[in-house]
Amino acid sequence: MSWSSVSLSLIDILWCFLASCFLVAFCAHKILRKYDTCRLYMLFQDLIRYGKTKQNLKRDDWLRVFDVPKRWFWHFYAISVCWNGLLLALYLNFIFQHQSRPSWPTGILDILTGACVFLFYSCWCLMLVLPVVPQLSTMLVQLLLWVHSVRRLLECLFVSVFSDGSMHLVQYVFGLGYYIVLGLTVLCSDHVGKGTGTLLSQLDWFHMAGFALFIAASLLQHQSMVLLARLRTGKSGAVETLTHREPKGGWFELVSCPHYFAELLIYISLTMVFRGLSLTWWLIVLYVFFNQALAAQLCHDLYLNKYKSYPKHRKAFIPFVL
Repeated sequence: MSWSSVSLSLIDILWCFLASCFLVAFCAHKILRKYDTCRLYMLFQDLIRYGKTKQNLKRDDWLRVFDVPKRWFWHFYAISVCWNGLLLALYLNFIFQHQSRPSWPTGILDILTGACVFLFYSCWCLMLVLPVVPQLSTMLVQLLLWVHSVRRLLECLFVSVFSDGSMHLVQYVFGLGYYIVLGLTVLCSDHVGKGTGTLLSQLDWFHMAGFALFIAASLLQHQSMVLLARLRTGKSGAVETLTHREPKGGWFELVSCPHYFAELLIYISLTMVFRGLSLTWWLIVLYVFFNQALAAQLCHDLYLNKYKSYPKHRKAFIPFVL
């Protein structure tokens, strides 16, 4: 097994910062509810809410200038399909054709993986030592990320029924850049381009278990998206209403937002495909956990306030836990 010394890089700091931001946002939402008349709190809620959780938010008219349609969600996945498809093609060409990478992604990866932070103890620099991530893991994660983006794009275009809900312009811009950075982050795990044997020899049970969890989580998320769409369509499939009804059936009987829970499981599955060796990907999982927990809590609060018969025992995000 090959080993390498790593320290916190620029990309690690970025994901750690994003995870911290959403942790703070989640805690602030839970703690500062008594200040709902404060303008700063209003601005904060305007930034973290979107779609149905934003429709009844009391806010100043000038804040609506920054609203964009939530149905533009498909833009995120369209960009991801194109961008991460390109990165996947470049990586496949690199490992199978043994051709050198173009200079532009190599330069970006060098910047993102440049060591920025070291831990010091007794005046000695300590660096975390981890096994090198196999090329097969990098290739599979990039492929599964692209497959995930294709599925979500098709769901946005042909399954989901969007209302006139909105999201903040900041959220929209963030979403546009998210999958661009995410795809580059995958390649950062193998930016030096050194293999550890043939691809077939690198295959182990981590890859198979991660792939199985990815399939299961994707099916769960798709089922949840179909159930949400059916709240607004009739038996013929035609849209009957744009109002949001109480979700029922499937995993909605356990949590308010099983599609967000499935999203977390998808990222955990990719961590398994990385064999748990990518520190950066663990930071991404941490970011996804806090990000989806916040979104789920906002939906859960809405359901509890809107539907008087909503089950009190139902959790927001993770079955029986959160």
